[in-house]
Amino acid sequence: MSEVYADRRVRLRDRCAATGSPAALVSRPANVRYLAGGSPPGAVLLVGPEPEADVLLRPVPPGGEPVDGRLDELLRQQVLPTGGGDPAVAAVDLARRAGADALAVEEHHLTVARHRAMGAVASAPRLTDLDCAVEQLRIVKDEDEIGCLRIAAEIADQALGELLESILVGRTERHLALELERRLVDHGADGAAFPTSVATGPHSGRRGHRPTDRRVEEGDFLSVCLGADYRGYRCEIGRTFVIGTTPADWQIELYELVFAAQRAGRESLVPGAEYRDVDRAARRILKAAGHAEAAVPLTGHGVGLEIDEDPQLSPSAMGKLDACVPVTVEPGVHLPGRGGVRIDDTLVVRQEADGGPELLTITTKELLAL
Repeated sequence: MSEVYADRRVRLRDRCAATGSPAALVSRPANVRYLAGGSPPGAVLLVGPEPEADVLLRPVPPGGEPVDGRLDELLRQQVLPTGGGDPAVAAVDLARRAGADALAVEEHHLTVARHRAMGAVASAPRLTDLDCAVEQLRIVKDEDEIGCLRIAAEIADQALGELLESILVGRTERHLALELERRLVDHGADGAAFPTSVATGPHSGRRGHRPTDRRVEEGDFLSVCLGADYRGYRCEIGRTFVIGTTPADWQIELYELVFAAQRAGRESLVPGAEYRDVDRAARRILKAAGHAEAAVPLTGHGVGLEIDEDPQLSPSAMGKLDACVPVTVEPGVHLPGRGGVRIDDTLVVRQEADGGPELLTITTKELLAL
């Protein structure tokens, strides 16, 4: 894996050099992990003018503290002395000593005070904005990353499948969410990818609903959204069911509508497709049925080391899909006072010759009565 991380740092170095910055300072933890294999608390990564100048600066020595990931064993590390100050400020001085006349930094992650302290280093290199260069590198995943997402999806499918086999009536949203998160860990996840959402009755179909003490009742819509974190890679799955009885006509109609929208979104996941066209493919079906105002604000988003990363599949998003980009497709409709439907899958964009979009989350999308 050391070669993988070294290659990622080379790509970032080349990108920075092309814009006139021979070095970069990465402070956002997910980006540090992407380039270094791990992200110790408080650590920053200096990508120097040459590979030999790359160094991870950390405020405390390796010890018992938890580290997200497993650090590149060939990457040089430097531990600041006790009371040695901010690793980012120390990295600026290192870049100066390495001969960098400009240093690209993640302004979107830095506080104003930290940026000022970095700029105040004696003879500091000129600070430029790295912008979201690392986030852009992270969009297209290699097969090892996709493999981790595939396992995360399998774990989420297992946890959800087991829940569907249990008795649900009378249990609270909060209890079901906690049980799902326990099952994720039982099946090998490092934890939940995000707070698990369980929504019943009038709460169902809400995006990001926080579970309450409302109990599951006969005839309810039950919408569930969960994801597993496996080796730092996070997937997402969402399904909607009916509890204990034959679905009402309005429930069947609404479910079939959202299912059609989700299918349209999935089928539009082809390399070269505009982000906003994927959103439009799903949204126009909901809009034609008169549910434009009740639809979720975006159709999907990228997943990886974070559960919500680029690309954003929204009405105003700019850009085009590449192959090997994992995204969610998650349209939904919530009707105030009645409830709603949300269907959510994680897929990987693939060339048509490779079979088209690869579906990672495979729990049935049939409207089941549980």
